[in-house]
Amino acid sequence: MTRPTQRLDKWLWQARFFRTRSLAAREIAAGHCRVNGARVTKPAAAVGAGDVLTFVQARRVRVVRVTGLPDRRGPAPEAQAHYEDLEPPQQQSAAAPADAGGPPEPEPGGRPTKRARRNLETMRRRALE
Repeated sequence: MTRPTQRLDKWLWQARFFRTRSLAAREIAAGHCRVNGARVTKPAAAVGAGDVLTFVQARRVRVVRVTGLPDRRGPAPEAQAHYEDLEPPQQQSAAAPADAGGPPEPEPGGRPTKRARRNLETMRRRALE
């Protein structure tokens, strides 16, 4: 008797780890995904309940256990019912402030002021003379 399975790219998309199915397929084809510790490069690899997936998402390594196969790409709470996050709690809380959705930090230096731009233009003009 065979267990029910689903394509890996489709499961990652339906579980809302990737915005599009083609993006999930691209990450798998690049070799950035493991199923039960084995590196997978084919988006059509089969996953089922009990499999452990390891992949990179937004500069963060995610480790999840598949608990079910979704029928559709529904809302986030419905998608979260199909996996169990195996990431340690201290890593989740450390990542929370960066993902809090606050205003982005300005880059050092930033955009030059109008005065600095005028000085730069003046220097360029003098260099051409």
